[in-house]
Amino acid sequence: MKYAIFLALILILGCTFCGKSDAGNYLNAQHRIKVGFSISTLKNPFFMELKKGAEEKAAELDVELIALDALDNPAKQLSDVEDMLERGIDILLINPCDSDAVVPAVKAANRAHVPVICLDRNSASGNVSCYIASDNVEGGRMAARHIVEKLNGKGDVVVLEGIPGTSAARERGKGFKEVISNYPSMHVLSSQPANFDRAEGMRVMSNLLQAYPNIDCVFCQNDEMALGAIRAIEEAEREGIMVVGFDAISDALRCIKEGKMAATIQQQPVLMGELGVENACKMAEGEKTDSYIPVPLKLLCEDNIGEVLKS
Repeated sequence: MKYAIFLALILILGCTFCGKSDAGNYLNAQHRIKVGFSISTLKNPFFMELKKGAEEKAAELDVELIALDALDNPAKQLSDVEDMLERGIDILLINPCDSDAVVPAVKAANRAHVPVICLDRNSASGNVSCYIASDNVEGGRMAARHIVEKLNGKGDVVVLEGIPGTSAARERGKGFKEVISNYPSMHVLSSQPANFDRAEGMRVMSNLLQAYPNIDCVFCQNDEMALGAIRAIEEAEREGIMVVGFDAISDALRCIKEGKMAATIQQQPVLMGELGVENACKMAEGEKTDSYIPVPLKLLCEDNIGEVLKS
């Protein structure tokens, strides 16, 4: 009789323990990862594609994604991040307006013990757990090598820079200069910021066309500026100026097909957004991720634009 009672107690305790374990597993399974995503600006098609990739992957993985547009305003970006932290996000994805100005937002997440993943642009300081981006230095080199090849190592070039202080602008400029400096007959006449903006690109290029009667090529650190530069060249009725951009947005690809633009560097922003959400999930589940995840680059020009537009 005592033995039977003892067995019954063991069974009851065992069922209770199993029930708690199952309940715990159920709760864990029901926890939906919440990811905050602060995007520098949605005026730029590149960042719209970045958001698209993140949203598609979040839907696939059943992740709650809070995506906010910082409107290229570092103060708004900080405010947005603070709001998302109040809303209890598990991971912060951030595409900085400016690498220096984003530091307070990154440190706010650090204080809240929320891991930070930077996309496309990095933060100058603070604890960033993972940085997902193209190798912008190599992208700058690729653009420069193409220009050198097409100009046979001799020519006058102007450069339209991105937003001063962003890692993308610094790195693309660095890679470009590394290659060009090896060719004594290649001259950079001027390098001026146009803030990754189409209208600014047109304005700055118009001024450069007035200042320099002989320009063989313009390297623009993104396609938006390149499209503005093309408009300025057309309005000035200047022929024979090669335009090379960066990002491979749809308008730029059309311009390459039409012969208005020589080349662009393809970055794959959709993939970048997807990788951001994928790695956010890994972090939320306690898995380790690489501190830097490169996204492959490709130079697109008249030689391969047909196959790209077909795909």
